[in-house]
Amino acid sequence: MSLVVHTYNIIELLAPAKNADIGIEAIKHGADAVYIGANAFGARAQAGNDIDSIKRLVDFAHQFDARIYCTVNTIVYDHELNDVERMIHNLYHAGVDALIVQDMAILRIDIPPIALHASTQCDIRTPEKAKFLEQMGFSQLVLARELSLEEIKEISDNVKVPLEGFCHGALCVSYSGRCQISQALKGRSANRGECAQFCRLSYDLEDAHGNKLMKSKHLLSLRDFNASDRLQQMIDAGISSFKIEGRLKDVDYVKNVVAYYRQALDRIIDSHDDLTRSSHGKSEYAFTPNLAKSFNRSFTHYFIDRRHPKNGTKMASLNTPKSQGEYLGKVVTINGNSIILDTSTPLANGDGLSFIDSNGNYDGVRVNKVSGNRIFLKEQCEINRGDKVYRTFDKAYNDLLSKPSAKRTIDVDFTMWIADSQLCLKACDERGSSVVHSITLDEAPQAALKPQTERQRQVLSKLGDTIFALRFCEIMGDYFIPMSVIAQLRRETIDLLERSHRIAFCRDLRLTEDKTATFPYQHLISSDNVANHIANQFYKEHGVKTIEPALECSDYQGQALMTTRYCLRRELGACLKKKGRDKLPSPLFLRNGKTLLKVNCDCSRCEMKIILANK
Repeated sequence: MSLVVHTYNIIELLAPAKNADIGIEAIKHGADAVYIGANAFGARAQAGNDIDSIKRLVDFAHQFDARIYCTVNTIVYDHELNDVERMIHNLYHAGVDALIVQDMAILRIDIPPIALHASTQCDIRTPEKAKFLEQMGFSQLVLARELSLEEIKEISDNVKVPLEGFCHGALCVSYSGRCQISQALKGRSANRGECAQFCRLSYDLEDAHGNKLMKSKHLLSLRDFNASDRLQQMIDAGISSFKIEGRLKDVDYVKNVVAYYRQALDRIIDSHDDLTRSSHGKSEYAFTPNLAKSFNRSFTHYFIDRRHPKNGTKMASLNTPKSQGEYLGKVVTINGNSIILDTSTPLANGDGLSFIDSNGNYDGVRVNKVSGNRIFLKEQCEINRGDKVYRTFDKAYNDLLSKPSAKRTIDVDFTMWIADSQLCLKACDERGSSVVHSITLDEAPQAALKPQTERQRQVLSKLGDTIFALRFCEIMGDYFIPMSVIAQLRRETIDLLERSHRIAFCRDLRLTEDKTATFPYQHLISSDNVANHIANQFYKEHGVKTIEPALECSDYQGQALMTTRYCLRRELGACLKKKGRDKLPSPLFLRNGKTLLKVNCDCSRCEMKIILANK
């Protein structure tokens, strides 16, 4: 395998959007790109959008050279191929910059020359697979969430295209694209955007005899990923696009998390001469971003530091799949339905609190009133001295986010002068757009009796109803000119500047497929998700010998319903390779109602498989 040496210096912050309005807020709050689903085939069935809405988002984003990526990353059945083809044409004409795809049939149907990104559903974990997808013409690769910095670096050293990595948000316990439990047990395919989230349910942990080792714990529910303190290391490893998970999240979540990562990445970019942003504009905020104030199940670095997190935290949220929020302190006094915490953080009426007791039980309650350091709860609850208390809803903070909370502007420079009877204005902005416009004056201008330059500069700076902010203004000569004429010149020049940028804006084109490239594996199993005859033919053309159909098109009996790098035994301190292996017997089972799942540990691969138990 040849080594590719490269440096990616264009850094992208990629934000999720459930709809166009949330996407617009993501752009305002600093996103360089937004990913959003169309009305079908988007891996989030509840986050579809019509073409007109997507076009509205595209038009807004392109003002800042921000990009819009549309998720077309479900598996596709044969009878749907024409519908996918038609939808992609519509997305292209709406101005979408790239498609995020999983199904290789999309490379063979008749679509426009739109750029293609390989979805995380493609399960990109090895340099060999990444190299193949690059050869197929994908211009960006979304890496698996499970990779360590060293594994990212190994992939980066072997491809030339940009790499996209998750930096924040909810984690699937299974390798993305390789979870069939929802399809098998509920007929709802995660690969079709209909995940039933079995990983967030509570389970009893049992031995082979049905003895309960743990009761009602969320044993497959992971904490939320937070790599905000690993951004520089991720850049060094080869990540250039930083992806926030959350296409089902509300607008407050997107505003806060995007603003936080915008500021974090800007600090890195500003300190490195060789790094730059992929879009333009500066965002100003009416709030201070704080990740703890948005939905989170507490945080984990997952496998970014291999299997040994430097902060010593666990990966799973065993007590609850709900938001834990920001830590406030411990209960020191209880009097009826009022408590006192050992915290200096001010609280307010309407705040939401959660707490975890000494047995690990989770509960939540609202604040009814605050008097000094005493907090009156809205209802009686089983809370005890020493319990840890968190704030899951900060009313004052959310009130800020519910209002317009950011403005994003493009810096523009003006130069104004007079040539004969023409009043001329040149505008140059940070995007590289530049125009010159003039207005014919009714009569030759006269030299000003009193200085006019400052007043004229004030008129030129009145850009409040546009996306522009005046950075520099040069006025050549001091003449008396009606302020209404200057205002007209400013408006018309800005209009021309915006039109000039729209005309000059260019989208990336789809890269060429290398028809001679060989897929790194000769045999595909059901979790490789081949669901139509065109994808089947694609893989055979690239050297694959045998192909099992996707589970959605076959039978799940005997197959692993989840394959995950997370290991329950390791999480509970009973890794079969460690001294604590005898803490738990083998095999282990997970029970939820009538559903019984067997835990298989593949120690040679350091992976866990979940299968439907037959006992």
